[in-house]
Formats: sequence, structure tokens, C-alpha cells
Amino acid sequence: MKSEEVRKVKGHALLPTSPTTNQELRTTSRSVILSFFILPISSPARTLVLETRMTTRALRRPRLALVEDHSPPHDGGSRRSEDVGSDERLLDAYSNAVVSVADKVSPAVVKIDVKRRAASSQGLQQGSQREVAGSGSGFIFTPDGLILTNSHVAGGAAKLEVALADGQTCDADLVGDDPHTDLAVIRISGARLPTATLGASRHVRVGQLAIAIGNPFGFECTVTAGVVSALGRSLRAQSGRLIDDVIQTDAALNPGNSGGPLVSSKGEVIGVNTAIIMPAQGICFATSIDTAKLVVSQLLRHGRVRRGIIGVAGQNTPLSRRTVRHFDLPVESGVRVTSVEPSSPAHSAGLEDGDVIVAWDDKPVASIDELHRMLTEQYLDRAAEVTLLRRTQKLTRRITPVELAGGR
Repeated sequence: MKSEEVRKVKGHALLPTSPTTNQELRTTSRSVILSFFILPISSPARTLVLETRMTTRALRRPRLALVEDHSPPHDGGSRRSEDVGSDERLLDAYSNAVVSVADKVSPAVVKIDVKRRAASSQGLQQGSQREVAGSGSGFIFTPDGLILTNSHVAGGAAKLEVALADGQTCDADLVGDDPHTDLAVIRISGARLPTATLGASRHVRVGQLAIAIGNPFGFECTVTAGVVSALGRSLRAQSGRLIDDVIQTDAALNPGNSGGPLVSSKGEVIGVNTAIIMPAQGICFATSIDTAKLVVSQLLRHGRVRRGIIGVAGQNTPLSRRTVRHFDLPVESGVRVTSVEPSSPAHSAGLEDGDVIVAWDDKPVASIDELHRMLTEQYLDRAAEVTLLRRTQKLTRRITPVELAGGR
């Protein structure tokens, strides 16, 4: 029999597993068993096994035997059952993570009822005011009753009332708020109150579990879960400034959840829920907890976040390629001064309408938002060198910023 020969036995194809000749078999001093693979043609339930036994004395005729096929079924049923079990375990782990975080953080999440005075649009009395009610969420971060929430929730409130998770209600006082980062701190009287642990947003990674918790009703928290969709986003605050280092998540924010915590799977607060884009489904934003820590420290010390101003109004303007190359500028845009306030630091430094600011203390300035970021507490009452373009000249001026009135 040739090694490459293929024969059919009762509808089955026989394929030898290795080339073996009669001459090689005759020189073998022991019994040899040759196995053939049987490729089933019609019935996959049985396999033919061809056993050929030979000795050095005689070559016996091949003998065929039918053997039951005990191979696993081809439908993959057992594998599917294993996959289902694995999926169930993953879902159980996910559920357990969300439940454990909710149990840990929810006692520190509170409802904040707010009453404001607004000018009345009805009635004949000029200057009459009416009371406007609103609500939001917040969370206790110190055992003595300090609560972190949004500025648009607590800022400018005439009266604040807090409902705890156990049903207690108490009055609260506004410690300070910062509309430029949409953060505020309020205080209630208490001791040994449940607190939420502040984490570190710099350790957050895109794709990790994010859990948003709020208390819009005052007696039971709402919990939504998702993932961190993006990091380092910027969001325009109601004041017009940009909030930097914003966390984007697809964990839905329900009405009344503003000011609540965004929590990691470890039960640590990584952000303060602040906004949702209504036309874009499932896109929510939270001010990072690292930003919140800096703001809270200044609110506790000064009742506001100290920022500087130089007394100019401006707009972003592109620079021609020729101008960029001629002055060897690191940016292709700057801030064009449209007006200068009288008796302001910019007026004292000699800035004029039409000047284009391109650097602040040797740091490139390509937009108004970047100039805002430069005007921090460290530059208050300290001179800084401003680089500007005036017609065909590149000039430098020294400006000493002053504090923004009321932190606003």
C-alpha cells in the first residue's frame, strides 16, 4: 500500500497518518500498529479505525473495526454554558461594586433646599422682590458638617436648609462659593457626621467605573453608574470662564443631582457633578476633586477664590504667518485689547486699544482663557512682564494685577 493512497471504506475516506512501506515493515523486529484517520463522509456519529498488525514473519490482512464516537458535541453547548456562567459572575462583581459604593457613600449625601430673592416681574411696586425656591445635592466631607456642592445650587441663597440621609433637617450657612469653578462650601452644625472620602482625580483613567450619587428627594439617594468617558475636558461656567480638568462620564445625572459626588469603585470621590448636555444623550460632567480641593482651601481661608485682573477687555485674534515668523512667536494667536479701564493696572502700564498680548511672564498666551489661567493668587500685588505687539513693534510692559472684586 502506498503512503499517499486514499481509499474509501463504506463511505469513509482513509488517510494514512505517516508514510510506511512494506519493506520498512519487514525489517521491524516488533509488532507495529498503524493508525489511520477516518474522515466521515455520511455519518459523523461513528469513526472507522483501521488496525493493521504485522510481524516480521507474516503480513496479515487489515482489519476494520467500528468504534463509537465519544467526542464532545459539535454545537458547543457546554462552552456556551461556561460563557454564560462567566458573564453572570462578571455581572455579579459589577453589581456588588456599585452596591458597596452606594452603601458606603450614600449616608454622606444630602439634599439642599435653597430659597433666593429675585426681582418680581409682576406687580406695580418698583423694586419688589419675590422668593424663588430650588434644590440640589451635596456631600459631607468633614465630621463637623462641611458640605461641598455647586455654586449654582448654593450661591447667592437667602436661606439654605439641608436634609440628611436619615431624615433630619437643619439650617445651613454659606461659607463661600466660586462661580468660576461652580463650587461652593456650606456648613451645618453637627458632630461625628458620616463623611465621603476625597480621592485623587489625577489617578483616574478613561474607562474605569464611575458612580454618580445624588439626593434630590431628601429621604433616599439615587445612584447611576457608568464609566469615565474622557479626562481633561473644559467647560464654560456661568461666569464665562472655563472650568479646567473636567471629568466626562456617561453616568446619568438626574434632576436634583447637581452637587452630588462622582465616586470611583473604591468609594472615593473623584469629582463633583455639575452639568449635563441635554441634546447629547448621556454626556455628563463633573469638576475634578483635585480642582475642588484647591478651591475649598481658599474658600475656607478667604470665603472666596482670589484671582487677579489687569483691567482690559479683549478678544481672541489670529496672527499672520508673516508676523509669527518675523517676531519668532511660539503661538499663532493672541488677545487683542479692545478697551482699557481707566485707573486700571493695564492703563498704568501703558497698554492701548489694539495691542495684542502674546505672552505673560514669558509664558505664551494664545487666548483669553489662557490669560485667565495666569491671573492667579500668586500674581496678586506682584509685577509680571507682559509681551505685546503694537503695529510693527514687539514691546514689553510690567503690570501688577489687582484682586478681582468679591472673587467674581
